[in-house]
Amino acid sequence: MRQFVDIARLPDTAYDLVIIGSGFGSSFYLHRLLERKAPARILVLEWGQHRLHDRQIADNRHSDIAPQETFRTASDKVWNFTIGLGGGTNCWFAQTPRFHPSDFRLRSLYGVGADWPIDYDELEPYYGQAEAIMAISGDERMAAVLPRSSPFPQPPHRMSAPDRLMAAAQPDRHFAMPTARARVATAQRSACCASFRCSLCPVDAKFTLNNGLLHLFDHPSVDLALGAKVTRLETRGDAVVGAVVESDGSEVRVAGDRFVLGANAIHSPAILHRSGMADPLTGAGLHETFGCNVEVLLDGVDNFDGSTITTGLNYGLYDGEHRREGGAALVYFDNRWTHGLRAEPGRMRQSLPLMIVVEEAVEDSNRVSVNREGEVVVHYGGTSAYAERGQERALAKLPDLLAPLPVEDIVLRSQRPTESHLQGTLRMGNDPAASVVDAGLVHHRWRNLTVVGTSTFPTCGIANPSLTAAALSLRAASLV
Repeated sequence: MRQFVDIARLPDTAYDLVIIGSGFGSSFYLHRLLERKAPARILVLEWGQHRLHDRQIADNRHSDIAPQETFRTASDKVWNFTIGLGGGTNCWFAQTPRFHPSDFRLRSLYGVGADWPIDYDELEPYYGQAEAIMAISGDERMAAVLPRSSPFPQPPHRMSAPDRLMAAAQPDRHFAMPTARARVATAQRSACCASFRCSLCPVDAKFTLNNGLLHLFDHPSVDLALGAKVTRLETRGDAVVGAVVESDGSEVRVAGDRFVLGANAIHSPAILHRSGMADPLTGAGLHETFGCNVEVLLDGVDNFDGSTITTGLNYGLYDGEHRREGGAALVYFDNRWTHGLRAEPGRMRQSLPLMIVVEEAVEDSNRVSVNREGEVVVHYGGTSAYAERGQERALAKLPDLLAPLPVEDIVLRSQRPTESHLQGTLRMGNDPAASVVDAGLVHHRWRNLTVVGTSTFPTCGIANPSLTAAALSLRAASLV
């Protein structure tokens, strides 16, 4: 990447745009700006280093920086993320369902949470554009639940035998999982090998920055600085005028006309706190979905014959009036022997692992702050009663949902420690008194600061959030 720059030289250059972070939010925003041929001198500041796919596999890790060592907390709650070029594109499992139309109107429809300042129809074209960039594999039947104006770029993955029975009985609720794991090999990516090691994909089948957007940093308008930890921003009046970068124990300042903050839902609000730019909502509402693992023992139907790690997605417990009292639930049908194979002769594969993921309430007491030493502190009080009620309802309704299958028993195996989807600390909204950024992801006060990524989500949603973060960034950059 010929535009790699020495951090020590940053004070010598004034930039039109400074982008902090390089994950889904930042990279898709940059992609759209360059696609529009925006005349600008752009700098990307990435705290971590660059690891190509081969090195990640050889080292069995994405980064030298362990996420849990970058903040303090009194909770045992796990928050997963990757600090390095590409951010979450390195570590994600590449599940890409869209958010449901009702997710954007929770307050209007069910009297809970908040409405987003945009609706599904406004975001829908950008969903399609993000899916095209990532060559998403998907099931066209999903339009019954998630309307779409463009086809999936790749055909769906092969469903398992239980999936096929469910889809035949519930064609408008059960679909092949949409994924950025290639069903058909591309020029940059192999077809998914279904080895179930998606965080470190052994064949480079899933979309990452390395195999999909690395060319951004070879553009003549773009400089990239690695090992560049932004500690704070500098302001003058109602404008951001500079970013302070820490590297090898020293600090340098870089000047810019516009700034994009995409350092994830923990470190983005921390930067604003250190900068004296925090209002009461800055850092408030850290959350992610709430999940559990279930094993369904089958009588006479074999599983694990699909073509990827998670083959099916069922919406039968998702939307409806029950969301007034408890979270929506999404049921993931797994194609891996999470709980082991069955020991009975001839019945090894007669098991169906499910993940049930439930919508979480956004509670302001779960928040990110910084202490007097400038260290990031995560305050987390536990799962909400709203999410727990949603899970209880989903488990109670599961036998009816699974009626198309020959079910012998349903066993709750474990609560999941994390979904690795931290969200919500710089929420978007129309009212500056109730949100941090507007519908275009621009800060309500500092109008030359855009915030990207999942930190802007005002409610939890329930689907995997990376596709929505990418779509929001494409939209935000298109509005510039």
